[in-house]
Amino acid sequence: MRAEILTSLRRVLRDHRRGFAIWAAALSAITFFYMSFWPTMGQAMVDAIEGMPQGLMAAMGYDRIGTAAGYLEAVVYGLLGPVLLLVHGIALGGRLIAGQEEDGTLELDFAAPVSRARLYWERLAAAWLLVTGLVAAITLAVLVSNPLFDLDVSPANVVAAGVGLWLLVGGFVTAAFAVGAATGRRGLAVGVVAGLAVITYVFRGVANAAGIEVYAALSPLSWFLRPDPLANGLDLASTLQLAAITLVAAPVGLWRFRRRDLMT
Repeated sequence: MRAEILTSLRRVLRDHRRGFAIWAAALSAITFFYMSFWPTMGQAMVDAIEGMPQGLMAAMGYDRIGTAAGYLEAVVYGLLGPVLLLVHGIALGGRLIAGQEEDGTLELDFAAPVSRARLYWERLAAAWLLVTGLVAAITLAVLVSNPLFDLDVSPANVVAAGVGLWLLVGGFVTAAFAVGAATGRRGLAVGVVAGLAVITYVFRGVANAAGIEVYAALSPLSWFLRPDPLANGLDLASTLQLAAITLVAAPVGLWRFRRRDLMT
């Protein structure tokens, strides 16, 4: 594949290189910072929350916080990682076509002889590369923290959790990107997909607290965390469920983008 056919992808990566570096450094530092609390605060945290209702502890993912893997799941993979990555990623997905269409900068790509499909796939690939780098930053921080703070979590399982986080965040980024490409409205794309992300958190909390399995079945966050990748490794069924978000959203967004009048 010749380099010149990746013009749009390379432009996106170039435009976001500084932001990416800041986010990667911040995510690594935050992960390392919270992991450093484990040796001294593990039992103290258990004592502090033991008076909480069991349903509330389960809803917040704190029911296993007394173990290193449980602490890691609750803090990094159940809260900080997904929340920060989804905030950044959904905004990114909504901006890469819809946002730049609204501010007129997307015309720079269409000035070259480039098809809509090629522009769509190159920009989506760029979004996934940025997400991959950020998830890798978190995963590397956990792998470094593992021996330093005696977490005693299998490195292979840390990688498995990273794969699940990557597919979860990438799916929502793809959905925001697809809605933006389909409608040309950044605000709508970000609002709709951010709302779905909130719902997936709510559904997971309700499923954990009340044991209502239908909510777990409807929550991508539950698809990611319920198989307990930090203890059990990669789960094929949940991996396919998470991948399905992208496999459905991406072609639907392209179908609509190719037929939409970009002049309106």
